[in-house]
Amino acid sequence: MRWNQAQIDSLLDGMAEALALDSGEPPPSLVGIQSGGAWVAEALNQRLPTPLPLGRLDVSFYRDDFDTRGLKRSVKPSDLPFDVDGANLVLVDDVLMTGRTIRAAMNELFDFGRPASIRLAVLFDIGHRQLPIRADICGETLALPPHQRVELAGPAPLTAEIRDIRPEE
Repeated sequence: MRWNQAQIDSLLDGMAEALALDSGEPPPSLVGIQSGGAWVAEALNQRLPTPLPLGRLDVSFYRDDFDTRGLKRSVKPSDLPFDVDGANLVLVDDVLMTGRTIRAAMNELFDFGRPASIRLAVLFDIGHRQLPIRADICGETLALPPHQRVELAGPAPLTAEIRDIRPEE
């Protein structure tokens, strides 16, 4: 299955509407997880009536599988151009699967300060949970077998497709 730009735009429109309706006080800041989550956060922010402060996290050094996966070639510094202490944050990722990337992101966020709240927005939720983490805002929920994943391509245009993975991935 593939999602073209128009289909992704429709999912993002629904997510942006949900985010705009439930913004809270103080208004939240968006934090996209590199790289797909950052693309989704930017696309969401463009759809909001009033853009929100936007930051990026690279959780490479916070992952619990760092010793088996190694370090990606494209590690980028995290950039949070706002104060995390007391902030309402919306953590954004492209695909929620096991929950381990989200756990790593929250660990990193707490190194920057103590937020008042953290909500999670994801474009796709494919299940396979290993940790008790769920999305507050989700574009689409899929029930994929263990050998399949959703891969987002971007940043512009954003497209996605389901692909089979090899056992060593």
